[in-house]
Amino acid sequence: MRTLVVDGVEIPETLLAQEAQNHPGASAADARAAAGHALAIRSLLLHRALGLGLEATPRFDAAGREETHEEALIRELLDAEVDVAVPSEEECRRVYDAAPERFRTPALSEASHILIEPRGEGHEAVHAARDAASRLIAILAGGGRTFADLARDHSDCPSGATGGSLGQLGPGDLVPEVERVLAGLSPGGVAAEPVRSRFGWHVLRLDRRIDGRRLPFELVEDRIRLHLESRAWTAAATRYVSDLAAEARRQGVALTLGVDGAVREGSPTLGDFLGDPGAAERLAPWLAAVDPDLAQRLAAAAAAAGETVAAYARDAMAAFVAEADDERWTNLISAARDAADPALACLAAVLRAKLVPARQVFTLIRRVPA
Repeated sequence: MRTLVVDGVEIPETLLAQEAQNHPGASAADARAAAGHALAIRSLLLHRALGLGLEATPRFDAAGREETHEEALIRELLDAEVDVAVPSEEECRRVYDAAPERFRTPALSEASHILIEPRGEGHEAVHAARDAASRLIAILAGGGRTFADLARDHSDCPSGATGGSLGQLGPGDLVPEVERVLAGLSPGGVAAEPVRSRFGWHVLRLDRRIDGRRLPFELVEDRIRLHLESRAWTAAATRYVSDLAAEARRQGVALTLGVDGAVREGSPTLGDFLGDPGAAERLAPWLAAVDPDLAQRLAAAAAAAGETVAAYARDAMAAFVAEADDERWTNLISAARDAADPALACLAAVLRAKLVPARQVFTLIRRVPA
């Protein structure tokens, strides 16, 4: 079974492929990378929670959805191990003073409209409705009739019965195209052109604008404190997860995921590799039997460095553990998976990568895209 190492967790290819479906990305590689990271972090968090002996009872969210047992465990772990200080009044006030525009009541407006709906389908009906709205704007400009009179006589909106008044409006109360035009009018002004929306054509008038006012600090202090605390907790949780992954990577493979998603301790082949101090001493005779060319290269490199073969091999192992990325750990697992002596097979793979030049690849014919 092919496996890969991500953030110090060995993950079966089949499990990675399944998880990738939950992580849409710009490319298949992006989706796989996101899936691998998600699986690895989940495994590290669950392993830590179980190691601490935590127990959790799933909760329900505001929509009535219940957590899984694993989600509840991870929540309990983060609650137990991620702690942030409560922001002081001084910190909250600095935020309040630095961005006063964030702590204002929304601007309100009062407006009126006359809605002309197209009578029928097609472009002709749409144009006829626009022409009718334009005529009403011309009548208003001439001062012949009041806006309220025209709204009562012509508007296809129920507000026509009250002279077209839409009442007091806040941001988002009207469709965007109507809001944009009203924002550009002065109180008492009528839009020079009809405005189209999905409802039809609007004749618009801004009756009044009420600017927002700055809220007192005492009224928003708790909201600022909650925001700062939430942001600090998110940053602390991110660091906590990053530290778990960094420690797992330092171990090479800290955990192994089964195809069922169950978490186990790291690959036993790498346990042998990292925990067998006698492997380096057994290396020379073993290599002489299974890979004479690598044995000769090792002997020459050790002599050039003024070290014994065993010391040179131990140094190579230490350097690999300190520097290897996920791809190199994955290759090492593959090299040792079916070996009779996994520790020696791992060590040979490390030395081969270090001492044997990579094979060059030449392209004889390059296909030019059509």
